[in-house]
Amino acid sequence: MFSDDSKHLTTMNSTEHLYSIALTHLAGLNLQMAPQLVHALGSAQAVYEHRNNICDAIPDFSPRLANSLKDWSEALRRAEEEIAFTERHHIKVLTINDNDYPQRLVNCPDAPLVLYFLGSTDLNPVHTISIIGTRRSTSYGHDIIRHLISDLRQMGVMPLVISGLAYGIDVCAHRESLANGFDTVGVLAHGLDDLYPPKHRDTAKEMIQHGGLLTEYMSHTRVDKINFVRRNRIVAGMSDATILVESAAHGGGLITCSIAQDYNRAVFAFPGAVGAQHSEGCNKLIRNNGAELITSAADLIESMGWQNDMQLQQAQAKGIERQLFPDLSEEELSIVNVLKDIGDVQLNILSVKTNIPIGQLSATLFQMEMKGIVRPLAGGSYHLLS
Repeated sequence: MFSDDSKHLTTMNSTEHLYSIALTHLAGLNLQMAPQLVHALGSAQAVYEHRNNICDAIPDFSPRLANSLKDWSEALRRAEEEIAFTERHHIKVLTINDNDYPQRLVNCPDAPLVLYFLGSTDLNPVHTISIIGTRRSTSYGHDIIRHLISDLRQMGVMPLVISGLAYGIDVCAHRESLANGFDTVGVLAHGLDDLYPPKHRDTAKEMIQHGGLLTEYMSHTRVDKINFVRRNRIVAGMSDATILVESAAHGGGLITCSIAQDYNRAVFAFPGAVGAQHSEGCNKLIRNNGAELITSAADLIESMGWQNDMQLQQAQAKGIERQLFPDLSEEELSIVNVLKDIGDVQLNILSVKTNIPIGQLSATLFQMEMKGIVRPLAGGSYHLLS
């Protein structure tokens, strides 16, 4: 059991990770409270250091919640166990202030304070999509995914593919991604000491080598229905575009699409036959303007503005160099260099790559847009104009 003396904690690989994990384990804090505390005080360690006078540091903090923050002994004990588990199994701990944390999630109001990642891919690539839908998928849905992934590859656009490793559309999206050389990440509703459903274990093992498994839950977390609903916000928040493929009238995929809309991310749906049970949700979402109708990879690429990837590849293949922009400030030049090197980039990732704060970056990008240097794309990305 931990005492209030924290000297022995310095032996941990990352003290901040320890305190972050412990903070998520304290009773009484909802999904948004722990990240808000870290944001307010700068770090989870600072929250711990102010545990006995949190209301002095944050005057409007609830006295009832402040009282729940005073005793960290059990939470720290559990956090130490979890860090030992992650070290044994080569699991990466990602806190919301880490550069490797999915930056598209950072500005989501309910982003997890801590994520656990077992895999090999970069969680902050140039483009990401989520492919979601019914667990009772049909051959129609499987054919849609097969053509979508294959055509994206042929067009030279290979985003990170995210889904939930569930039955039906989810696992089909992961398997088609692997078959076509895409990295793919499964967002789980439990800890990394387990896998649900167990039938997907072989696919999960392959994903670890070509993508990965991601969760906000510690080991020994029960597979609970509410966890599947909560993980939908991670799927939506990590994605530039959420794509619904087959959904019943009240399918779980509709929840993810609604969250993606709230995050101001692009939402697409493939239509289905009138009266088809597993297309009712897609057709309704399209009819109510909750999603843009697409029928192909070309539709997705055009709507997201990703055809520029193809044009840039063609230009590079011909040896055409992008012309230098005159009269750029140091900040503008750093933005141009990042966009030139890696293509269209989402605002959060651009902030990390350029080391420019979000607010300052937004203002600079606006000025660059007025100068005709960049333009914003659907999904919050920015494109460097020729």
